[in-house]
Amino acid sequence: MKKISAQEMSDKMVMDLDGSEIGILHNVVADAATGLLSELVVKPAAELDTSGFKEGDEYIFIPFQAVKAVKDVIIVDSEEI
Repeated sequence: MKKISAQEMSDKMVMDLDGSEIGILHNVVADAATGLLSELVVKPAAELDTSGFKEGDEYIFIPFQAVKAVKDVIIVDSEEI
């Protein structure tokens, strides 16, 4: 994956491979030791069943290894969540 700044990812729509909306990217979590991104912090879509996600406050967390593409939207593989 090419390099992209966290600011460029801010407020992008997060969708799964089937095109279903997961939510809007709120923030990212990085590993302090390596600087690598570890999780996406996503404000879930109102209709999303969040039971299969790690949750905190009003956000869900998606492991960064689930990210498959970052363009106009962020595409994640739901099976890797």
